[in-house]
Amino acid sequence: MDNRFDGIKRFENKVWLATPTMHGDEKKWVNDAIDKNWVTTLGENINEVEKAIQEKIGRKYAVGLGTGTAALHLAIRLAGERLYGPQPANVGTLSGKKVFCSDVTFDATVNPIAYEGGEAVFIDTERDSWNMCPKALEKAFEIYPEVKLIVVAHLYGTPGKIDEIRKIADAHGALIIEDAAESLGATYKGVQTGKFGDYSIISFNGNKIITGSSGGMLLTDSEHDANKVRKWSTQARENAPWYQHEELGYNYRMSNIVAGVVRGQIPYLDEHIAAKKRIFERYKEGFKDLPVTMNPCLDDTEPNYWLSCIHINEDAMCKQVRSEREALYITEPGKSCPTEILESMAAFNAEGRPIWKPLHMQPIYRNNSFVTVDGLLRGRSNAYIDEGKAVDVSMDIFERGLCLPSDITMTEEEQDIVIDIIHRCFL
Repeated sequence: MDNRFDGIKRFENKVWLATPTMHGDEKKWVNDAIDKNWVTTLGENINEVEKAIQEKIGRKYAVGLGTGTAALHLAIRLAGERLYGPQPANVGTLSGKKVFCSDVTFDATVNPIAYEGGEAVFIDTERDSWNMCPKALEKAFEIYPEVKLIVVAHLYGTPGKIDEIRKIADAHGALIIEDAAESLGATYKGVQTGKFGDYSIISFNGNKIITGSSGGMLLTDSEHDANKVRKWSTQARENAPWYQHEELGYNYRMSNIVAGVVRGQIPYLDEHIAAKKRIFERYKEGFKDLPVTMNPCLDDTEPNYWLSCIHINEDAMCKQVRSEREALYITEPGKSCPTEILESMAAFNAEGRPIWKPLHMQPIYRNNSFVTVDGLLRGRSNAYIDEGKAVDVSMDIFERGLCLPSDITMTEEEQDIVIDIIHRCFL
């Protein structure tokens, strides 16, 4: 490290991006399941977790599944059957159909579209919330008016413009799958995320706001669809005295052990959100003299502040070049870049990460369509319009943004050191 960082000591214990925060109740319910010998995909923990989540979010039905990705897959399959009818076991329910999707998100949001034979069309991001841009979505419907399904994610626990997206969807007769994996407990106009989709999902992955180490949940207001998901998630076994299978099934049901961990976490959701918000606000205050902004949120929304992020002002970016797997940068006085900041934090044993790389820039999806407010692009975009403004907002957020250590167990002293490291990157 250069002399800008003199006097800073390396953290003895790693400062993490986001880790599970256990309270002790989790062990109680896991032990309860073991003591009662409900070590399976049935049991009191699953029942209680489903009830608690559907009441928290305000949905009629919640179905516990092994992962958030499993929940997304079955939500997409439900939507495909609803829109296009049942298909043979060897044909996906979205075979040959296009689906509009958020662009800045983890690839688990859209991979299930491919599982079902569909083709993701990526919709550019808007700057107000770093979520799907309604204007770009409108443009996408002008180009592909036949599309009937939208998959929208709430990035890093911050709700997007879901009212506007719902209005557009309804105007075109399209269904919405709401990926609220990162936003449990966040609200939009006083309503919990997870309430807005025709089908919605949440995740209990190890780094989420509450966790089961794994696990997810599908949310719906249809008893028929909830029962169908329960059946599909247990290998679609029919009600017969032998193993009778008449449609494709999956081993996707939540374990009663995982549900025990989630059951112990649920009472602490609001406490976790409050801790995450304190971290966000301390970063915001600590960076007020730097040429950066925090990840934004809309008026009338309350994020769960799952991850705190910064976006470097364009005129404060040093030169940075990224290939598919590596990055290079040139230090410049008064400037920095995500690569330099992430490397500097890592040198002191603090974990950050880049903003999700936009899916339209991922090699696996580079031939898929990508729609901005200005029209259709294909593959990795480097297009710009006049005055240096990026057509590709997703790419711009990725190039200039990064996620900061946001772990609930991080002390204020540790956070102050992280803030100091980032200040010194701009010297």
